[in-house]
Amino acid sequence: MNTKEHYEQHLHSYYSWIYGGFENKIEENRKFFDNNKIKPKSTKNAIDLGAGSGFQSIPLAELGFEVKAIDFSKKLLEELESKKNNLNIEIIENDILNFSIYSKYNPELIICMGDTLTHLENLKSVEDLTINSYKILTTNGKLIYTFRDLTYELKDEKRFIPVRSDENKIFTCFLEYYPDYIKVFDIVHDKENGKWNQKISFYQKIKISEEKIKNIFTSSGFEIEFFDNKNGLITIIGKKD
Repeated sequence: MNTKEHYEQHLHSYYSWIYGGFENKIEENRKFFDNNKIKPKSTKNAIDLGAGSGFQSIPLAELGFEVKAIDFSKKLLEELESKKNNLNIEIIENDILNFSIYSKYNPELIICMGDTLTHLENLKSVEDLTINSYKILTTNGKLIYTFRDLTYELKDEKRFIPVRSDENKIFTCFLEYYPDYIKVFDIVHDKENGKWNQKISFYQKIKISEEKIKNIFTSSGFEIEFFDNKNGLITIIGKKD
């Protein structure tokens, strides 16, 4: 199953829930943007690549950005549409690598957060995305990536990762490692009418190391303003001079 099919047929129903709930994730990103002094300064245009249900798009629009929210998941974008109210968010259903759909927007900010970056096919796609982002950003514009560092292989029972559970749902991930990617098995147990049902789907994620993402940023022309690897979650912010 490819990544789009995985999201549309399996993951979308649980997406906001596994992140602790929609409002919790929105508040987390409000704090992230505030802590990193992200606010409109020039064109006010921001592009949210892999926007999903709006965890980033909504806080950015609240700050005054005019947001282009791009994702291939029709169902997650429908959730964003239902929750954006009157915020200035344009929803675009497309592949984030289809550069032509957003190259005209003259953005001062481009973000690709959550774990979207590891969903790409290979490191060449990450390089192309970064280079193209540099080309269209305004002077002093910023690019923000967050993603999981999957380069450290978990062994044996540690490959089973409990994500979230409540009285009616249990969500667990199982990881299978290969040289350049991992297979992620999303295992859901749903309780319906007193009976537990199991649903399983899998997709691939690529490995991106600290060193590699830093090299991609600097070779693309960015000055790295901020870098952090906290509990395996990498955050990198680059500035275009």
